Parts: sequence; C-alpha cells; structure tokens
Amino acid sequence: MKPAAFGYTRPASLDAAAEAIAGGAAKPASGTQSLGPMLNLRLARPGHLVDLSALPELTSIVVEPDGRLRIGAGVTHGRIEDGALPENGPRSEMLRHVAGDIAYRAVRNRGTLGGSLAHADPAADWVTTMTALDATLELIAWRSGRLARRQIAMRRFMLGAYRTALESDEILSAVLLPKLSDSACWGYAKICRKVGEFADAMAAVVLDPASGYARGVVGSTGGAPVLFPHLAADLARQGQVPEEAVVGEALDAALPGLALVKRKLMTVALVRAMSQTVVRQ
Repeated sequence: MKPAAFGYTRPASLDAAAEAIAGGAAKPASGTQSLGPMLNLRLARPGHLVDLSALPELTSIVVEPDGRLRIGAGVTHGRIEDGALPENGPRSEMLRHVAGDIAYRAVRNRGTLGGSLAHADPAADWVTTMTALDATLELIAWRSGRLARRQIAMRRFMLGAYRTALESDEILSAVLLPKLSDSACWGYAKICRKVGEFADAMAAVVLDPASGYARGVVGSTGGAPVLFPHLAADLARQGQVPEEAVVGEALDAALPGLALVKRKLMTVALVRAMSQTVVRQ
C-alpha cells in the first residue's frame, strides 16, 4: 500500500519549521522509522509533512555550563551508539548501551531520539531510559510571530500509549539530562522474543550516591513507564537486589491485573537491571 497524498516542506531553519506547523495542520517528520510504515498503511494521513532532518539546530550534542547534557532531538540512535557524546562517564555509557540495542543498525542509522520520544511507543527504549535519567524535554512552537520554548519533565511528557503532552503545533527540539557523578551506576534490561523486536518487558535503574538520586523504572507496560522509587532507594541503601517475590508485589501494587506471563517478564527485567547496577557500584 502507498501513502495518501500529502504536501511536503523542507525548511532551512528551526524558525521556519516551527512556523510551518503553526496551527497544527502539518506534521513534523525526521527519521520516519515509525511514521513511514504508518503512512504506507494509511494509519496516518497528514495533509502536509514538514521535514526536520536537515536542521543543524536539532542535531547538536553539547554539555551545558551547568553540566546538563543537551542532545538535539534529531540526533540518531546510531550517532549515540558510535560515541558522538562529548563526554565519558556513567551517563554516556548508559546512553551508548541503550542506543546499541535498539532494533537493527539500519533503523539506528535513521531513527532519532526525539522521534522515538514523540511517538511514545510504550516498548521504545528511550522512553524508559529518559524516565530513569530524569530527562527534561524542550518543546518549541511558533507563537505570536516568534519562536517560543517550554520545558517538561519526561515523567510528565508521556500520557499513555502513543499519547504525549506535545501540542499539535509543537516540535520536540532537545533532550536535557542532569549531570551524574562518576560514582553513579546504572542497569538496563529488556526481554524480547528475538533480537530487533520490540520488548515484552524492560527496566532501567539509575543510582547516584553523590546526590542521593535513586530511580527504578519499568517500561513496555502498555502505557507510560512506571516508577519504583522505593525499590531503587532500598537498593542504594542496602546494596542488595530484592527477591523476585518482593519485586512482584511492587508490580502488583503499581500495575494491578497484570497477566501472569507479563508479570513474570517485568519482574525478571527489573531484577536484572538492579543486578547490573549492583555490579557497577
């Protein structure tokens, strides 16, 4: 099947891109690894596409003066995997690990960080990872004849499966990650039927003793990722991975009604992520 007819614009600047989608009639596009198949199947029928792939403002990666890592939304998974991050340490190690395990290399060459987050597939790796890292997302829009910006925490950005706080005339322009100390440690685990498929369960854990930060997240829930701060805090304090029964009870409380197979997969994923974190301490 082929896409329904649509208009196409490839703006030369971020201002022009934001202005092109003002009003919400046009849809922004970048790597199109998710949008492309949806267009072909006519699950999505936008009247106009605005191609963001040529905008240098969306492909930069810098460490800001306050230590936050700013990654343009148009940065591909492949660039992160290949070491384009201008730093070393736990934060970049986790990002490279996650990027290298996304789908296949052909997808990583085209798919973008911002596109993945804006698409908001519950089984997407970046959705869970950025929640665990307490990322902040920068959104831009053309308002009152100028470029307007706002920021929102990743934990409040995803509202459910394929639903976000992104307005119809907004573009996700950058992801900002708080600084982690050199003593920070992390774990990331996902369970797939075979390599390259979407995960049936995934989990991420980030601990930073220097700041007291501790977060455990379970993804691929069918909706937004679920946080387990108490399990992460206990792990940071005790340095021991809880028994599967304890993790299972926490899952039951946060996600009641889980099918037994799904519950088991999520439990195993979270236990594995916590185990990796302990090893890295």
